Amino acid sequence: MADEHQFIEDGLRRSQINEFFADELGRAGYGGMDVAQTPMGTQIVLKAEKPGMVIGKGGKNIRKITTELEDRFDMDDPQIDVQEVDEPDLNAQIVADRLANALERGWYFRKAGHTTIDRIMDAGALGAEIVLSGKVTGARSRVEKFNRGYIKHNGEPAEEVVDHGQGVAVMKLGTIGVNVKIIPPGATLPDDFDVREDAEVPEVEQAAVDADADEGVESLLEEEPEEVPDVGADEDVDVPDEDPAEVIDEEVVEEVVEETQETATEATDVAAEEPVDEDVEADELDELDEEIESEAADLVAEMEAADEEDEEDE
Repeated sequence: MADEHQFIEDGLRRSQINEFFADELGRAGYGGMDVAQTPMGTQIVLKAEKPGMVIGKGGKNIRKITTELEDRFDMDDPQIDVQEVDEPDLNAQIVADRLANALERGWYFRKAGHTTIDRIMDAGALGAEIVLSGKVTGARSRVEKFNRGYIKHNGEPAEEVVDHGQGVAVMKLGTIGVNVKIIPPGATLPDDFDVREDAEVPEVEQAAVDADADEGVESLLEEEPEEVPDVGADEDVDVPDEDPAEVIDEEVVEEVVEETQETATEATDVAAEEPVDEDVEADELDELDEEIESEAADLVAEMEAADEEDEEDE
């Protein structure tokens, strides 16, 4: 048989055994069981509110249960150990059976739920939850919840710490399912922490401050600020007499002249680096000189004409 099928078979068998004990030991206050496989056989630990009723007079009832386990579930030499429940109000299975019995006897569901959860919290539980699902008051089914304290719903604590119990109340309108969850007192949860008042805290050594180090902010704030010299009315202050526009124009002109000189210098250097063709004829140079002179004459004539127009306008 595959492992998956084996897990399913073990879970189904455990559920059937639990239902058998709940039916047989309901009046004795059945509070759950633990099943363990040992080399000597199957070890079963029963939790009950009234162990005497489970054992029976002279052990008659326990022998009957052992024989039925061997025949119905094919167990080899089952060994049953009965333990008494110290606090029945902290056992989820016993509380669920009591609440279901109260509903069957006609208790109103709200009164039964609040009374039951108050008894659980008075017993010292850290938290509890009761869920009633079914036709609690009418033809339509619904879910009613009662919460107190702190309860875990998922994760490993919900499986390992929280005690679960289920019961069924058979009513005239239908059955009502009863689910009870209880966190017992003293349970260790992963989000718990302790505050120790007597813990010894080691002293922290302060780092030594060098004498030559910079002064801190507090020392600077304590010192008086430096005085700012006041300028009196009698004191002479140098004020420039020149027009700012003229100064700016002169600066701009100087920058333009400097840039022009730099450009001319670069052009001269480039021309000096380029090789000069010695075969240039003298006639070409003369023609260039004549063109330059003509252009200069034209520029002079234009400037004179412009001056004459300005004089006429005035």
